[in-house]
Amino acid sequence: MSKTALQDTPSRGSGDTADLNLEWLTLEDGESIQWASTPHKYSLVPAFVVGIPLSVALVGIPIVVGAYLQYTNTNYVVTNRGLYSKRGILSRDVQQIGFDKVQNISYSQSALGSAFGYGSVDVSTAGGSGVELKLRSIPDPASVQELIAREVDDRQEHGNRDAGNGADDVLDEILHELRAIHRELADSDDDSVSEGHHSDDGTPSNER
Repeated sequence: MSKTALQDTPSRGSGDTADLNLEWLTLEDGESIQWASTPHKYSLVPAFVVGIPLSVALVGIPIVVGAYLQYTNTNYVVTNRGLYSKRGILSRDVQQIGFDKVQNISYSQSALGSAFGYGSVDVSTAGGSGVELKLRSIPDPASVQELIAREVDDRQEHGNRDAGNGADDVLDEILHELRAIHRELADSDDDSVSEGHHSDDGTPSNER
């Protein structure tokens, strides 16, 4: 197991990932980060709009502080092998889904999200009930959805290729065994023919 630092990715583009702390993330050997982000900073706008006016009466302060802490303590990561989600302020909740389990990916944007460039990506798994992982309020959700779909397709193609190679190996082994059996039968027939044309004293069997 080895930890891998955040890498620049084509999908970033928002500046939200510049100061990410990914010390919680442990990657397998050969696993690399393709994209990582917190929720989009503009996703805090609704909490600020509601909380700041109410802060005069101290009611809005918990709203603003809670939204900010949730923003800073939420990370989403896409690697070349799967998806990771880390949430939690006082505790830490980490969820991981491998691409081999992903069944469906979709994204959605509210009117405010469309205006400010953020939305959510929903990931469903084979055999799961509903959405198993939700990347909430992330920058450019359409690009992230495309990235995940591409990684899933690459993973499935690689798996099919390995399965095909395995089937070819089995067929080669069967053919090898059949050739060996064929040679043994041919040698046995030759010995039978040779013995049938000679008597016990070595003279041809048709000479009496």
